[in-house]
Amino acid sequence: MQAVMARAAERKSAGIRLVQAAYHNRSLSLYAKLGFVVREPLSCMQGEAIHRTPPGYRVRSAQPEDLAACNGLCLRVHGHERSRELNDAIQQGSAIVAESDGRITAYASSIAFFGHAVGETNEGVKALIAAAAAFQGPGILVPTRNAPLFRWCLENGLRVVQPMTLMTIGLYNEPAGAYLPSILF
Repeated sequence: MQAVMARAAERKSAGIRLVQAAYHNRSLSLYAKLGFVVREPLSCMQGEAIHRTPPGYRVRSAQPEDLAACNGLCLRVHGHERSRELNDAIQQGSAIVAESDGRITAYASSIAFFGHAVGETNEGVKALIAAAAAFQGPGILVPTRNAPLFRWCLENGLRVVQPMTLMTIGLYNEPAGAYLPSILF
């Protein structure tokens, strides 16, 4: 981790983020000693596909022309964009968007452990989750403090696989909307 931190300093990165397995007390202690701050308890969730898009939402594959709208949404929610990652996901065919009232209100690079999602509201993120054919990898990371979204996932058959913790050092903006972080974020 010290090598990662040194590389981030060389690159003049504004911050470092990691997702830590909450049951692993030693890693939590190590990261805290290195200066990381706990930002969000997460629940890694897995289960059968829901296949029930909420009324008023349409979920479709993201297209290159959606990039600007998705970047704007991420900027409003997180204070930064994830253009390169999202563009790669669009090229790979894993990115999706949720539209409501004729505009993009949520997007995901993929509904997976290595994918992230951003929405103006929980309803948009629910639409993305509900439209997923499967939850790739160990599952999706749901912010546990987002009680309405967490409860909705439980009510729709998802189960907690393991508790995790989002930790950061340096710049961190408290999200101003709904989101699913990635193991990479």
